[in-house]
Amino acid sequence: MQLDERKYLILQAIIDDYINTAVPVGSRTISRKAGVSCSPATIRNEMSDLEELGYLDQPHTSAGRVPSNKAYRLYVDHLLKATKLSSDERERIQDHLLSRSKQVESVIRSAAEVLSDATKYTSVIVAPKLGTLRIRHVQLVPVADRTALMVIVTNAGIVKDAVIRVPDGLDADDLYSISRVLTQRLADKPLEAVRQTFSDLLRNADQSRKLLGETLAVIERKLEAGGDASDVIVGGSSRFLEYPEYSDVNKARNFLSVLESRDRLRKLVSGNGDMEVTIRIGPENHAPELSDCSIVTASYRVGDRSTGTLGIIGPTRMNYNRVISVLDFMGRALSDILSEYK
Repeated sequence: MQLDERKYLILQAIIDDYINTAVPVGSRTISRKAGVSCSPATIRNEMSDLEELGYLDQPHTSAGRVPSNKAYRLYVDHLLKATKLSSDERERIQDHLLSRSKQVESVIRSAAEVLSDATKYTSVIVAPKLGTLRIRHVQLVPVADRTALMVIVTNAGIVKDAVIRVPDGLDADDLYSISRVLTQRLADKPLEAVRQTFSDLLRNADQSRKLLGETLAVIERKLEAGGDASDVIVGGSSRFLEYPEYSDVNKARNFLSVLESRDRLRKLVSGNGDMEVTIRIGPENHAPELSDCSIVTASYRVGDRSTGTLGIIGPTRMNYNRVISVLDFMGRALSDILSEYK
């Protein structure tokens, strides 16, 4: 049995209605839709065929049908019609981002809020991978006896810090001098060049040799790809409670458990290497807790090197048209704004 034009039309009408209402759809409802010129009896027969083909489920024998994950995959691959945000919406998003601090973290945190507000779903933003960034400034700040805070600022405005041990014999003035030398020697260098510079510095170091060795280890750890939990920002974490799918306590608890694991979130939304939108539906996410969720992602860049990810997590009946439009625009807007700091 194949999907003919009428089955496509009826399936699309069912999905559109279910996305808006979250209520199982009956044949009479579809017969009233514009563009569907079939009787309820004919539609019932077509819905039975669609169910047999795996595109519809019937939660209860007396209820209407709901789309399956297979139906949503067909919908986003073949039936979805691209839409654009209005000029007012685009302007509102850009103004909100531009009004924030010129630091990448502030802009990205603001973007997570805007993304959730614009789509009404939970948003996840993964900051750019740090392995391709360059150092702009290094500062060693004494915080306690034999302890200093090392602050690394990249060309993208991203700040990384770590506490390191200070060897005996080095005071605050020594740390200031070492910071100045490191900034001068490491400025605008990628990680490979940083290693070579440290090699040269270590050959001529005396008391500071141990400190320089630990400093290099911190820089390597912080600037290599992979990131840490602070690189994953969630917006609208309670949005899912607005949807009837999550009225079940266990489902809500499972959803929250995923949001609380930043490492897991990064893996779930990362991996989209360009601006093209990626959609994973239900089991395609390889996360049992998100078996009835969809994750839609797009990428953004800082300059021409660093790539971050925008993601939306919501029920499989999400408004894909709206989500894709917002993600596409947000990805481009973030890329333009953040590239000022490359």
